[in-house]
Amino acid sequence: MPKAKITAVAGYVPEKILSNSDLEKIMDTNDEWIRTRTGIVERRVMAEDEAVSHMGEKVVAQILEKSGTAPEEIELLICATCTGDYILPDTANNICYKSGLTKAFGFDINAACSGFVFALYTASQFIQTGRYKKIIVIGGEKMTSYMNYEDRTTSILFGDGGGGVLLEPDEEYGVIDAILKGDGYGCQLLKVEAGGSLYPMNQERLDAKKNFVTQDGRQVFRRAVNGMSSTIKEVMERNNLTADEISWVVPHQANERIINAVGDALDFPKERIMLNIAKYGNTSAGTIPLCLWEYEDQLKKGDNVILTAFGGGFTWGSLYLKWAY
Repeated sequence: MPKAKITAVAGYVPEKILSNSDLEKIMDTNDEWIRTRTGIVERRVMAEDEAVSHMGEKVVAQILEKSGTAPEEIELLICATCTGDYILPDTANNICYKSGLTKAFGFDINAACSGFVFALYTASQFIQTGRYKKIIVIGGEKMTSYMNYEDRTTSILFGDGGGGVLLEPDEEYGVIDAILKGDGYGCQLLKVEAGGSLYPMNQERLDAKKNFVTQDGRQVFRRAVNGMSSTIKEVMERNNLTADEISWVVPHQANERIINAVGDALDFPKERIMLNIAKYGNTSAGTIPLCLWEYEDQLKKGDNVILTAFGGGFTWGSLYLKWAY
């Protein structure tokens, strides 16, 4: 079966910057407290009248231009997001419509911060069937829509942004293996409680701020380190890889201390772990494609790359691919 190789990478972040100093003015926090606990210096914020499909349209345009691909050549678009434009319909179809992808079908994947890894592996299966030749995978979020800026435990972490990749078939390069996992126990520990079918939005829930992200930071931290490091080890063992043979680890940018702990657990040198959380914060499903976009010039053909993420649900996993260009 053919592999699904990445042939183009694109990214998008809004222009507006929300710095730690800005947050000092609206809540009980300070720059040093945020930096030492998270590694974040600033994050980006989308305009009120913009949504995930806005950044998706920008990402698709970049991918088409960079790869010399016509819109009608794209057969499928998968959007990984937990902050879609609407509850119904899905954001992927909106992106296809805005981007002129008239021959493509689309659907969303909501695996929270693990979304891009889940979506990339899902897309690779469509390539492996041999029926699909060009698929776009996008990971993007407007997380600031779900932030309570009276809660410093969550609102300091998240920002808006995302990116995407074009997948095409290849015999040698591309997605080789993945280990994806989930545990519904985490549902109560990282969530937006109101707005779904269990707790539809009403005034009482709005007043109680049930429409914002909440989390148990300590449990999420512990489970994230264990989940990402254990699945990386499993992928490496299954594919007979040593740490020296891994060119890059691309971790979800949840917290710099989590990323460092994963690196320490696996004895990976920091210079081979992609990191941009200081500039963008946690963009959930958008962090990994944003890293690939920023580090694209440092990636080389044949590099062994492992993507790893942990998110609400709980969801987590690692994906191994061989870089194609």
